[in-house]
Amino acid sequence: MNMTTTSSTSSKVDLSTIRQKPIIIALMLGAMVALLNETLLGNALTVLMREFDVTASTIQWLSTAYMLVVGVLVPITALLQQWLTTRQMFLTAMFTFLVGTLIAGVAPTFSVLLIGRIVQAIATGLISPLLMNTILIICPPEKRGATMGLIALVMMSAPAIGPTLSGIIVDSIGWRWLFYLVIPIAIISILIGMQYLQNVSEITRPKVDYISILLSTLGFGGIVYSFSSSGDLGWSDPEVYVTLMIGVIALVIFVVRQLKIDHPILDLRAFKFPMFILSVGLIFIVMMSLFSTMTLLPMFLQMVLLVTAFKSGLIMLPGSIISGIMGPVAGILFDKLSPKIIIIPGIGLVAFAMWLFSGINAETTLTQIILMHSVLMVGLMFVMTAQTYGLNQLTPELYPHGTAIFNTLSQVAGAIGTAIFISKMTTGTTKYMESSENPMEPVEKLNGLTSGFQGAFTLGLVFIIVALVVSFFLKGQKKKVKATQLLEN
Repeated sequence: MNMTTTSSTSSKVDLSTIRQKPIIIALMLGAMVALLNETLLGNALTVLMREFDVTASTIQWLSTAYMLVVGVLVPITALLQQWLTTRQMFLTAMFTFLVGTLIAGVAPTFSVLLIGRIVQAIATGLISPLLMNTILIICPPEKRGATMGLIALVMMSAPAIGPTLSGIIVDSIGWRWLFYLVIPIAIISILIGMQYLQNVSEITRPKVDYISILLSTLGFGGIVYSFSSSGDLGWSDPEVYVTLMIGVIALVIFVVRQLKIDHPILDLRAFKFPMFILSVGLIFIVMMSLFSTMTLLPMFLQMVLLVTAFKSGLIMLPGSIISGIMGPVAGILFDKLSPKIIIIPGIGLVAFAMWLFSGINAETTLTQIILMHSVLMVGLMFVMTAQTYGLNQLTPELYPHGTAIFNTLSQVAGAIGTAIFISKMTTGTTKYMESSENPMEPVEKLNGLTSGFQGAFTLGLVFIIVALVVSFFLKGQKKKVKATQLLEN
């Protein structure tokens, strides 16, 4: 039975009166603080374990729950953007984020802190797709690359500088300031949004299929949860493989249902465009590499090179700064050149960096790691233009669904990639130690860890090579006539 709500309301928007800059500034500030919080607790987890007297597996829920909520909520944003105005959705997201941040900042117990993080994640799940969809509407295709480059700066740089900032803040003024310091930015974003934000999307209020929402929640939530939990519990744990099976089954039913009902919450007609499919595949692989490297590299620095958490954050800061500079540059070049000229060299740089990382050991200098990480981040900035390329293939009515697909799969890619790479690192270390004649020797333990990290980065290189092969099938920008004809089929 299809449980639905209907409305015939539809509002056309006059984009000629839209003031682009204030809208973009408000949305980017909101997205920056929201995405920054996804990794901001990275170097504070040990401190929080002592503060609340909880175990490592318990404290990880501060990250796992955040990723889980975002992964569940993003698919529904395509529907929400057809029911709520841009202003309503943005202010709802930012006020929600502000409330979550306040709850987390004053949290007297771990449970209250976790609730605050979940409320923050709800806001993140709303704001990221809203930002991308708004840019697609208000910016003409020939100028989208530069604007999307700014978005890439936010989406890639904000999570990347999180560990560095958390190390500085926790060591100097305490973990609660991780939340207090972002409150002024959130308030400024809200004030700008209240003053300048206008609605840019057409409000159609389509039917709401609640069964699809339930299936989406079970599907994406089950998959993200299972992969996120596998690192601590292992794949043999029923909690992991049962939730994975539930997630996969629910997702299959969800896909079938979206193709059959008249008003899907996630319009899968976007996958009728071959270049959109290729772009999604590229971004999926790239996000796996990004999230995994953000996890593996600090671990290598702290476990093998024995640097502090604060210092490991500083080591990764130059790459983050460089990526922030190169994001807009890549976007501008994307507007002027063929997508292949931007994306393929970008993947080549990522592959080169991964090849270098696959050979790291205890003798690798910090300068070498900074350079390798910087090359990786520059390459990723160029590859991220594939997202703009993919969305450009779609017609306007599919923009919310295309952005929801990209954002959802980015969260899924992060969970899957982190689980796969950490598992590879662990099994590589175990295999080396089992074959060692003196497994109790400190040097051998170090060699075992090094072997595990090398194996994980080698696996990353394999994934990137696959992406490189896929990138050669990319074509020029889509022709609107052909795209329209394809949608009508």
